[in-house]
Amino acid sequence: MQRRVKVTIFCTSDIHGHVMPVNYGTKEKAHVGLAKYATVVQKMRKKHEHLLVLDNGDLIQGTPLMSHYVKEYAHQKNPIIHIMNKIGIDASVIGNHEFNFGKKVLSDAVEQSDFPWLSANIADAQTKESVFGPPYMIKRLTNGVKIAIIGVTTHYIPYWESPEHIQGLCFQDAYETLQTVVAYVREVEQPDLLIVSYHGGFERDLQTGEPTEALTGENQAYQMCQQIEGVDVMLTGHQHRQLTGFVNNVCVVQPGSHGRLYGEIQVHLDKQNGGWSVIEKNAHLHSLKNIEPHPEVLNDMKDLEASTQAWLDEVIGYIEGDMTIQDPLEARIVKHPFIQLMQNIQMEASGVDISVTALLNNDTIGFNTTVTMRDVVFNYMYPNTLVVLELTGKDIKAALEKSAEYFMLNDQHEIVVNRSYLYPKPQHYNYDMWEGIEYTIHVGRPLGSRIADVTYHGKRLKPDGTYHVVLNNYRASGGGNYDMFMNKRVIKVIPKDTVQLIREYFAKHQTVQADVTENYVVKR
Repeated sequence: MQRRVKVTIFCTSDIHGHVMPVNYGTKEKAHVGLAKYATVVQKMRKKHEHLLVLDNGDLIQGTPLMSHYVKEYAHQKNPIIHIMNKIGIDASVIGNHEFNFGKKVLSDAVEQSDFPWLSANIADAQTKESVFGPPYMIKRLTNGVKIAIIGVTTHYIPYWESPEHIQGLCFQDAYETLQTVVAYVREVEQPDLLIVSYHGGFERDLQTGEPTEALTGENQAYQMCQQIEGVDVMLTGHQHRQLTGFVNNVCVVQPGSHGRLYGEIQVHLDKQNGGWSVIEKNAHLHSLKNIEPHPEVLNDMKDLEASTQAWLDEVIGYIEGDMTIQDPLEARIVKHPFIQLMQNIQMEASGVDISVTALLNNDTIGFNTTVTMRDVVFNYMYPNTLVVLELTGKDIKAALEKSAEYFMLNDQHEIVVNRSYLYPKPQHYNYDMWEGIEYTIHVGRPLGSRIADVTYHGKRLKPDGTYHVVLNNYRASGGGNYDMFMNKRVIKVIPKDTVQLIREYFAKHQTVQADVTENYVVKR
């Protein structure tokens, strides 16, 4: 009789729509995506007798391919789901970006899946019953080993998502839910191995336990590992980090994003006193760099990929002057023509004269002389819509102070990015620039007192005055810890996503001047 068994777990997280091994911004080959991962899984199924293949969420959104699919081909089967069915994964977990395309696209994806979506803490607001899938699943191996897999999602989604995309849903505290479900599963199911797949990350340093971010509840993995008894393995994500290790003897892994890496966890169990006991666990990350994409996946994706590439190559307008970004930090310190363009688009679409936008990441390159759809989706990768809020002068001042936290002075008294916006996860998108008001940021001053000289139409901003401000739905919901925006009066919702608004702006204006209206100063 077999007295020792090895269980191998493969995991992905934050695939964000990446199937093909391509960089959609440059059209160059890239070492990413499910086409490569499919090759690995097919090969490893022959090598490992007991292999579990799990996905940790943020699966269906994030590439031009998926945006194009939703716009033009949503009546067909979801391509990401089709590939995951072909790979034969055992389960996935709902990620926060699963909601970005709306409830129908997500519900269709769940319905088309040959695998369950584990969802312990997302429930119907009225019945409190799970909406997208069961809280956990049980997997029995041929030798009798019983494995429980619990799926849970960061409950911070209402802070980010458009209300209509999550209407009727309840997002229960991930930590509290997991604590309850683990206790239930241990008592009732009595598994030999308990795996948690949590679409969320670590709020503290894995070695020291020191907080690495504001303890808002967005990421609770450290608390889960430390305070919930009975978890053997925890798969994490959301932060796009690359890590393996142990927290309170829980084997943890986070495999980055976009399918650049996948996680492998090996668990060894021994037969002891009539049952199985975990005696050894280890985790590793593997690159897909030297892996050939699976030919069947490439063939299945051929038509949609060709249509996507043709759409991306469409010329939509022209730029006179220089709207390219050479230095992203400089573009945040000194008003840049690309930022001016985004503000102009938002103000024209909304009909208000105060606008908020951000340079979303450090890969943003702005626009060359000829602008294609590829340029647009490369620079603006999120399917955000716009909201007009009624804010007080006090709200605006508080938001400006929050944005000013992005900067700090180094030892040479130079303006640099605050380390908290770089680690554990880059958050460049949480530095906002404002249009329609004038203001000064003094980086050398203490946090909370960096903003000065705020005016609107040449007059001091009134703390109790009301102003209409256009911003994206993520920020309008308080995303990025902008609590001053939460529960404010909504004046208008512009339901078109920003990519569509940019396209319509160029259709109307055709040629855009690369210029700026100087309205803020960032000083040391």
